[in-house]
Amino acid sequence: MNSSNNGMNRRDFLKVGGASTLALALGTTGISSLGGIATASAATPTNPTSGFGGYGPLVKDPNGILDLPKGFHYKIISKTGDPMSNGDLVPAMLDGMAAYKGEKNTTILVRNHENSTNSQYPVNGKNPWSKGAAGGTTALIVGPNREVIKEYVTSSGTIRNCAGGATTWGTWLTCEETRNMGHGFVFEVNPLDPENEMSRTPIRDMGYFSHEACAVDPETGVWYLTEDASPSFLYRFTPNDRSQTLGSLQKGGKLEALAIDELPASKASTFERGQQFGVVWKEVNPERAQQDAKDKGCIQFSRLEGAFFSAGVFWFDDTSAGDGSLGRVYRYFPATNTLELFYESTDKNDLEMPDNICMTPWGDLWIAEDGGGNDRIIGMTPEGNVYTFAENTLNGSEFAGPTFSTDGNTFFVNVQTPGITFAIWGPFARRNAARQRAMGYAAPPANLGPVVSDKLAAFAEDQGMSLLEAAALERHGMPIL
Repeated sequence: MNSSNNGMNRRDFLKVGGASTLALALGTTGISSLGGIATASAATPTNPTSGFGGYGPLVKDPNGILDLPKGFHYKIISKTGDPMSNGDLVPAMLDGMAAYKGEKNTTILVRNHENSTNSQYPVNGKNPWSKGAAGGTTALIVGPNREVIKEYVTSSGTIRNCAGGATTWGTWLTCEETRNMGHGFVFEVNPLDPENEMSRTPIRDMGYFSHEACAVDPETGVWYLTEDASPSFLYRFTPNDRSQTLGSLQKGGKLEALAIDELPASKASTFERGQQFGVVWKEVNPERAQQDAKDKGCIQFSRLEGAFFSAGVFWFDDTSAGDGSLGRVYRYFPATNTLELFYESTDKNDLEMPDNICMTPWGDLWIAEDGGGNDRIIGMTPEGNVYTFAENTLNGSEFAGPTFSTDGNTFFVNVQTPGITFAIWGPFARRNAARQRAMGYAAPPANLGPVVSDKLAAFAEDQGMSLLEAAALERHGMPIL
């Protein structure tokens, strides 16, 4: 191919086409310990990965807490039992979490606590929804130096606040994973107005069931909710007021469960990787959501966990599904009303019991494990490949609440027990909207897909593109150097 392309080089072509070179040189140094922070010496660049193959092997942490790839650092910013700003102790059972942009270059973290009714470290709020319930949420104001400026309770009096989801207007939906003692609802929490009346008002139309996580489609204002039960169902909630503003969810809406008309009472255990289904949504009574979903023949999953919406696609996982009960990852396309089994683990070394999930700024799905042994943060690429980013070597407790700061420079995550919130930073790949979109591409059948040369595949990896994007650009005359 003529590399001149009428005077337009590869860099110019990428600028015109809206793509950019997003490869990032990674450090190759070892981790050492300094003042409780994992640090690294001067870095030596290696080949850029753009997030496609992860960040290389993990380096053993001399503190025996958290193994990370070379060049990455961590800091413990909060621990269960330590004093918060007002002297109360940080509650136990750290779980789901989200990050928001705060004033003066700060990050606001909202964090769940999966306590039930008895805990050595309960959420001690001033205005609990239910007395005797030890769960709830806290907030952390984190400065640009990754030091906590303020830490406080944002809601209390709930039970088993497992995961949840961030709204588009700066609040957090915390979900109760239970149906005991009249609990089992979704609550909206405003980190800038803690323990207000809204945080004590269950959004009943979002269902009374064992909630896990939820995520909103920002284009439509429709919410998707997972259920941590066995069997479990996938729900969607269409608010009566889809303005995506403070208080809009409290105006009610319609709750539905996912189904396949051609396969009534279908079980997701029969699905195969890459298999796609046209689906329908069947309305259920919020007060008896699970029973209605069963009665109406909706899709039965094993035990649903994490949820995340990105670039037009809703992602969720089933923690104990598959032939080896190691877990599955699904994606749902609202535009085509299509469900696909994207990934099934067949080896616990690849992925074991996926839980909370998030999309990275560069377009990989990151998954917190809740399995046996030492749990990890697993990355998943648009091609369905997996890599390990972090491993908890402290005690094997589950990771929870993976989330990135809005600038993409810091990754926050919890270890549920003994209760630690980490800030992690290093040579993360830069933001890449193209790869985020690539995670939503439905791969064509093998006999219809483009034939890609090794040279083009290497170029795609170097530029942070999917193979489909690179093939399309080559077809339109982009020079591959």
